[in-house]
Amino acid sequence: MEIEKKFLVRKLPDYLEDFEKKEIEQGYLCTSPVVRIRKSDSSYILTYKSTMGLQPTGEKVRRNHETELPLTEEGYFHLRAKTDGYMITKTRYLVPLPDGHTGELDLFHNQLEGLYFIEVEFTDEEDASHFVPPDWFGENVSNDERYTNSFLSQCGNLDVLKVK
Repeated sequence: MEIEKKFLVRKLPDYLEDFEKKEIEQGYLCTSPVVRIRKSDSSYILTYKSTMGLQPTGEKVRRNHETELPLTEEGYFHLRAKTDGYMITKTRYLVPLPDGHTGELDLFHNQLEGLYFIEVEFTDEEDASHFVPPDWFGENVSNDERYTNSFLSQCGNLDVLKVK
């Protein structure tokens, strides 16, 4: 099981170029349940993810069952042609946090240019409940479906994220 919190980014951290990064492209064959293909640098992955939603206390934590399988480059490009919506492209920075966790900071490109968010994964729900986000983190959007990559893959721009 994957337990994570997702936050908008108030301000990008200093020295971003010092952090390990990955160039990611991903697309969706299905969004409910999620069946995703991903190219991360030179690795290719097929992912099945089912959402379990919020924990019973209502705290903003997302729980998912996730299974990842390796793909060949040929298999990736075969499935890529079958994806729905837009391919998501982003740069992911692995940012060490002061409390020992690692944040996965995504800076989106193309139709989602200007969108940044950071996800933090936890060992269990207790670990998640004790997490104090650094000052540069923004709003917790863990339970806002608009910030799921599967939803974003259906968006041609960022208008859907604007508050009315």
